[in-house]
Amino acid sequence: MEQDQFTTNIRVLGDRITQLKESIITEEATKTSLIMPFFQILGYDVFNPLEFTPEFIADVGIKKGEKVDYAILADGKPLILIEAKSINEKLKKHDSQLFRYFGTTSAKFGILTNGDEYRIYTDLEAPNKMDPIPFFTFSITDLQDVQIPEIIKFHKDNFDVEAIAKNASDLKYLGHIKKFIEKEIDNPSEEFVKFVINEVYEGIKTKAVIDKFTPVVKRGFRLYISDQVNNKLSAALNNNVNSSVEVEEILQDALPDDSEIETTHEELEAFTTVKILLKDTIDTSRIFFRDNRSYFNIILDDNIRKWILRLHINNSRKFITLNDEEKTTIDISEVLDIYNHADKIVPIIDTYK
Repeated sequence: MEQDQFTTNIRVLGDRITQLKESIITEEATKTSLIMPFFQILGYDVFNPLEFTPEFIADVGIKKGEKVDYAILADGKPLILIEAKSINEKLKKHDSQLFRYFGTTSAKFGILTNGDEYRIYTDLEAPNKMDPIPFFTFSITDLQDVQIPEIIKFHKDNFDVEAIAKNASDLKYLGHIKKFIEKEIDNPSEEFVKFVINEVYEGIKTKAVIDKFTPVVKRGFRLYISDQVNNKLSAALNNNVNSSVEVEEILQDALPDDSEIETTHEELEAFTTVKILLKDTIDTSRIFFRDNRSYFNIILDDNIRKWILRLHINNSRKFITLNDEEKTTIDISEVLDIYNHADKIVPIIDTYK
């Protein structure tokens, strides 16, 4: 299946989940309305029990008649076991149930889902024994572009057990590495700071030196991220923008004081995008941001009454609200889409001149 069409189908399902979530109460309703449509998108005939078997029997030890919600079969043997929960349930407490089923069949993959979040397991640590931690996790209503090529590998037309199993190890450890990097960016550990300064500082790494370098290392991460944002924007807009150092200075000046609010990379990218969009209209040093718990506010003259637009990012939607007469709301798929709405954003500045 072509990735573009698959992406469209999966995004439509994400919108469907958002619309139906509050009205779905039971596990059965979740299966019918959300889970079966997902596997249809993956190319499986969910109404053919020889391919997609509901209530698949997986005897566990002395317990006979234990059933898995679904099994995807090939040549009469299970390849994937699927344990379903209600859309309103968290998945943390149910891994052990799928774990028991996995060891009694020839299945290579186990999937735990509530119709939105999907956790995919295999047996990397020991043959025929499901790992306690999934190697791949995603949420359909908060799907990242980089996750789509991994999901499409489970499409019936693409499914290759050996290839997916081989890639599973990489996915598992990439996830761990990503979490480690995110943690160190937000709050560099003493060990990590010492590791970094070993490359740039020849003196003795005392506790005082490490404490001194900790904010420098953190700022170094931010500078690198700013540089990457700048490069992405420059390529997308085919325009010369401020140097990464200038962007970093802008971001530092505009950072909010509330340490409990985490300003994301996407929000900083939105801020830089708006500055570039308005650079021919107004002195961009007048543009600031304020990060709130529910939205990211881009403002003029560091005055919250002079807001230009607000970026909202949650699990179900990504959109902007403009400070025009209609308070126009525009859905976007990525932050750079803001640039496509210059005709609506630039006139807002005229109201403040």
